[in-house]
Amino acid sequence: MASSPTTEKVVPYALLGMTAVTGLVDAVSFLSLGRVFTANMTGNIVFLAFATAHVSGLSIARSLTALLAFVVGAILGGRVMARASADSQIRFAAQAFLLEVAFLFAASFCGIGYRSDLLKASFQPFALIALTALAMGTRNAAVRKLAIPDLTTTVLTLTITGIGADSSLANGNNLRLARRVASVAAMFLGAALGAVVINYSISAPLWLATAISAVCSAGLVRVADHPDNRDITSSESRDA
Repeated sequence: MASSPTTEKVVPYALLGMTAVTGLVDAVSFLSLGRVFTANMTGNIVFLAFATAHVSGLSIARSLTALLAFVVGAILGGRVMARASADSQIRFAAQAFLLEVAFLFAASFCGIGYRSDLLKASFQPFALIALTALAMGTRNAAVRKLAIPDLTTTVLTLTITGIGADSSLANGNNLRLARRVASVAAMFLGAALGAVVINYSISAPLWLATAISAVCSAGLVRVADHPDNRDITSSESRDA
């Protein structure tokens, strides 16, 4: 990935915004779509296992829908990022994030008029699960390609492990402590906000997630088009 002062300033903030979106999306899926995660596939696999063991309140169909849609989204994001060279990853990641925005936009429309009391009798929750999982899978493929440490946007286990394992108590220096804490805080705040806003309607947190994703994507587009990055690209081309 081409690196410049502008890139190093903007990209981490954009990914932190995406991390907050993860909290919003999983608040919607867990609280209103039948105890399923559409962003956190680790949790979703566990729910799928519980549902297979006939734990009440969980659904094999809903968890499988989330898993399969997430994989399809990852394939879409992977195809976008496969075209990216080392110096154009941000540009292609922004394209993948715009796909995320499109899926979240569709989910926001789909959620209009949704009633959780019709969960078992309606196709609507499956559409919402599929659309949000597609969005998260597409984004994760792009974030994985960018490979920015401690900014995976969905998985916090290793991030939290790093906070402890690299701390002074473990004889470490924890150079990325601020980024790690910010990542945890972003997901926490996104999930908490989602839990509050969803009391108004299921569409409300989805519209908010769409807006945040759109702003973050726009920021990455501006980074990709910034003169600093174009200069780096031109320089790398000449060196090659």
